[in-house]
Amino acid sequence: MVNSQNLQSHHEVDEIDRSILSILGKNGRISNADLASQVGVAASTCLGRVRNLVQHRVIRSFAADIAPEALGLELQALISVSLRAGARANLASFMTAMREHPQVIQVFFLGGAEDFIVHIAVADSDAAREFVLDQLSNNASVATTRTNIVFDHFHKGPIS
Repeated sequence: MVNSQNLQSHHEVDEIDRSILSILGKNGRISNADLASQVGVAASTCLGRVRNLVQHRVIRSFAADIAPEALGLELQALISVSLRAGARANLASFMTAMREHPQVIQVFFLGGAEDFIVHIAVADSDAAREFVLDQLSNNASVATTRTNIVFDHFHKGPIS
């Protein structure tokens, strides 16, 4: 499955780029001047490198990490999804459909026993059940689902 979000072309990441990525991964709101100072390059060089990393999709986005609980989404779940054998041609459309749902935080396309893991944040267990019934069990491409409730998790953040 070709994903338009993959790297546009191969981009060599050197030590300066790695430093930039490490710092931005910890603080995406850092000013260019502060970033350049910490990395040890001129501000213009730093800005050019960041733009290049964005252009080559090494940096995929800049976003705020919002606590779901702050929005009343008290329950998170990981739902393993297996598609029917005849539905393999629907992998891309399934991924697209999942992206459209506001409850979906992440979707992982897997190699293994399951085809996908869908990470959702919802108000409560009733909302999780409704999501599984309405969005997955009613989907003709879906063979099975298995839901795991998230009690707590650790998010490391950037790869460095």
